[in-house]
Amino acid sequence: MQEDAAASGRIVLVTGMSGAGRTTALKAMEDMGYEAVDNLPLRLLGNLARQGPAPGRGLAIGVDIRSRGFHVDPFIEDVSRLRAESGNPVDLLFIDCDDEVLRLRYTETRRRHPLAQDRRVTDGIAREREILTPLRSAADVVIDTSHHNVHAFNQILRQRLGSQTSGELQLFVTSFAFRNGLPRDADLVFDVRFLRNPHYEPDLQAQTGCDPAVGAFVSADEGYDAFFAALTGLLELLLPRYDREGKRYLTIAVGCTGGQHRSVYVAEQIASWLRARSLNVDVLHRELEGAGVDNGRSKP
Repeated sequence: MQEDAAASGRIVLVTGMSGAGRTTALKAMEDMGYEAVDNLPLRLLGNLARQGPAPGRGLAIGVDIRSRGFHVDPFIEDVSRLRAESGNPVDLLFIDCDDEVLRLRYTETRRRHPLAQDRRVTDGIAREREILTPLRSAADVVIDTSHHNVHAFNQILRQRLGSQTSGELQLFVTSFAFRNGLPRDADLVFDVRFLRNPHYEPDLQAQTGCDPAVGAFVSADEGYDAFFAALTGLLELLLPRYDREGKRYLTIAVGCTGGQHRSVYVAEQIASWLRARSLNVDVLHRELEGAGVDNGRSKP
């Protein structure tokens, strides 16, 4: 088993929409050094969490609407109590997914949705989302699997749960295409479709925002410098406030039409600006995942 030192001593409660990838997350976290426990009756949650992880390990506990004794409000109260009583960091991870993608997954696998035993799967999904909305709002980390394959999902889990220093604000910057929908896990969204589009330049069309020629084209736009100065000025104001409020995870999303040129370049520039201030940041380019091109994922 490959263990990650960042997992040591951490407790992560893994929940989310049925079919979104909770089981996949637990398996991936085992590879990261967590002991994974699923389908635990909630009356036993406090005892297990108080015992804490095994030495050198983390503890990942799967909880969903099928868990015995599950009710959202009492569970949120349990999480708050565990944070106060446990001597270990306690995070709540919510795995989310677009409703239509969930419907297709259930249709393709011919599985029954747990809340749609005698009705349409779409009704079950809608009912579950209604029930879980307060839990999603209470989550420390939200990961949307709508546009990610298993490999990309595992990498995102490692980024978000495997690299955080205790108490430090963990930043994630993602580029995306508006035509494919906004990332559900975004805290801040910036639209860069006003910048000149390299897509219409034949020499640049097949390249990405990670390529120098595309970067030079985008940054030469007459509005770019003022925009980037205003954007970083806003971040300079917001980040200390988020940190002061105790927020530990923040996702910044940058979107353009196709998610290949402008948003990718600006996301990389934001990440560079954050790193220059000694902040902990990872980058993901959503639309380049599995597209047969270098996804340009930044490394510190």
